[in-house]
Amino acid sequence: MTSPLALDHLVVAARTLDEGAAWCEATLGIVPGPGGRHALMGTHNRLFSIASARFPRAYFEIIAIDPDAPPPARLRWFDLDAPVLREALARGPQLIHWVARGHDIGALCGRWRRVGIERGELLEAQRETTLGLLRWRISVRGDGARLFDGALPTLIEWESAHPADAMPTSGVVLERLVVAGLPAAAWPAGTVAGVESVDAGPPLVATLASPLGRVVLQAAVMEGS
Repeated sequence: MTSPLALDHLVVAARTLDEGAAWCEATLGIVPGPGGRHALMGTHNRLFSIASARFPRAYFEIIAIDPDAPPPARLRWFDLDAPVLREALARGPQLIHWVARGHDIGALCGRWRRVGIERGELLEAQRETTLGLLRWRISVRGDGARLFDGALPTLIEWESAHPADAMPTSGVVLERLVVAGLPAAAWPAGTVAGVESVDAGPPLVATLASPLGRVVLQAAVMEGS
């Protein structure tokens, strides 16, 4: 039996981190905090807390391809190399995905595999921070695909301190997350505390309280994602 899963973080992708930070300030009313670089994938990010009683330790990731990093030896995570997503990001940063954490994610990947859903291999990843090295295992497909337009979470298992433990409150709080369009065979095996699943609608709908008021972010359906 797999351990319970919890929402770890939301993922907004941008063409550049500068575009992502400007979008964050205009949309949510805050300047995102610092992040780091992912040598494994040639990406970098900025982060801030969105934790609430319903979603403890949840945070928000703005991610982009790092123009100063060498191209990775594989396709990047979260569909960042997919032409359809790159075209979408040309119109502005987008909510594209979410990540769920647990302590036995290999078992859940195996359960999904047995019902025909390949979530990917578990990769070892790390990045340096001012507080030390962060280390984690994460499920990534060889083709980098998110699956179900981002509604099926990527799975993560932290092997170090959790990054949210060092994040100050940001003024932005996640109130609700709804996922749509997942097959029945997927969701019962991976139900995440506090996350709602419905049959139809946008792949992801996140409702956040912010300094600019309540903000609803929706992921788009992208053919081929």
